[in-house]
Amino acid sequence: MGLDVRTVMVMFSMMAFMFFCLFELAGLRVGAIRGVRQWAIASLLMCLGFSLAYFYGQTTPGHEWAAVIGLTLFALGTCLQLTGILAFKKRPVSWSILILFIVMTICQAIWFSVIDPDTRMRAIVNSLLFFSVYIVCARALLINVEASQKLAYWYTGASFVALALLMLARAIALLLSTDAEIGLHVNTSINTLPFLIAALLEFSVAFGFLLMLNHRLIADVYQMASRDALTGTLNRRRIEEDALRLRARCMRTGETLAIMMIDIDFFKTINDRYGHPAGDKVLCSLAEIAQNSIRPDDYFARYGGEEFCMLLTATTEKEAFELAERLRLAFSEFTLTLGKDRINVTVSIGVADSNDIGLVFEDLVTAADQALYRAKQKGRNQVVTYSSMRANDTL
Repeated sequence: MGLDVRTVMVMFSMMAFMFFCLFELAGLRVGAIRGVRQWAIASLLMCLGFSLAYFYGQTTPGHEWAAVIGLTLFALGTCLQLTGILAFKKRPVSWSILILFIVMTICQAIWFSVIDPDTRMRAIVNSLLFFSVYIVCARALLINVEASQKLAYWYTGASFVALALLMLARAIALLLSTDAEIGLHVNTSINTLPFLIAALLEFSVAFGFLLMLNHRLIADVYQMASRDALTGTLNRRRIEEDALRLRARCMRTGETLAIMMIDIDFFKTINDRYGHPAGDKVLCSLAEIAQNSIRPDDYFARYGGEEFCMLLTATTEKEAFELAERLRLAFSEFTLTLGKDRINVTVSIGVADSNDIGLVFEDLVTAADQALYRAKQKGRNQVVTYSSMRANDTL
């Protein structure tokens, strides 16, 4: 081959250092996303580990301890890759397993490098140890995630699978090899080829991390753009988008779609008397109570000002009325403390469904708004359905 092992190590060290710089710069801009700093330090440790192995040849005094330190740095880097993955996913880390891996790596490196030098056995044991860690990394990534992030997760996981298979193949090849000399500074195909492939796969892993980070940033931006900054509920644009999707689903399945329009009674009076911070607390309280009352498949959004909208899937007007009554009672029983003052706030709710109105979102909103306006006319703190309002109007 045109490349020797030392050339591959230099190439890998330079590449790892560049990824360290890249992840560090990314970490400065996305401090809220965990895991990026671990990936940066992992790249730096791998760079240092291979640099140490490069400068300490097998005839250099102290090369045995250089091998031990280099392997330890690379093991720490691999563990940081795993902890970065788990931190990125907001999952707990099993430190006992990682510590066991590092201790085993150090012990076998000292034994086969210093106490009873055996380059072949050291390489075999290392390959098997790293095989196990790469499998754990792959297992953490090859999972069911949101469609927007699945490609990045599975690409990175597949890279770790390839690394694991390479380590296993290397261990088997070393066991079966008849080469008299095995080591980082021996240019045989059993050394050069695996190191070259491993370097390319580590490049693929780092690229996968960047892909995961990019997809997370896109998802976070979309999340911010689709949420109300004050209450954390969906915003008007997002619920209108969801309504289009639900319309297509209901047309396909024949399900009924119900809607509630919720308005806080005398909200302007609260703002005028207690100030806008008090009004914000009222809005947040309503959002919290409502989100605790709905099912996972339902949608709740701040539609504008003190008005909220709730879309209920596979729900009739009667069923929506029952939920609206529970929500009205829960909010009327809530007391907001503002300094020395304690205030009770009520809501009025209008309800409609697609059986009477159809599945066009704007028509559903108009019908529920009319019912809401009737609830206000009747004295507030009550629920009115569009069908009952229309029946009374025809009398």
